[in-house]
Amino acid sequence: MAKEREKPGAFHQIDENLKRVYEEALEQDVPDRFTQLLAKLREKESR
Repeated sequence: MAKEREKPGAFHQIDENLKRVYEEALEQDVPDRFTQLLAKLREKESR
């Protein structure tokens, strides 16, 4: 029974950690290499 009571707390902690990691990832800049690749793709599409 003790483990069953711990689960909601563990799930909450996992949820909070996943949200934090996701928010940190959103704050990161797009790498230059990706920006360059996107520019090349747009250039090819406009031809």
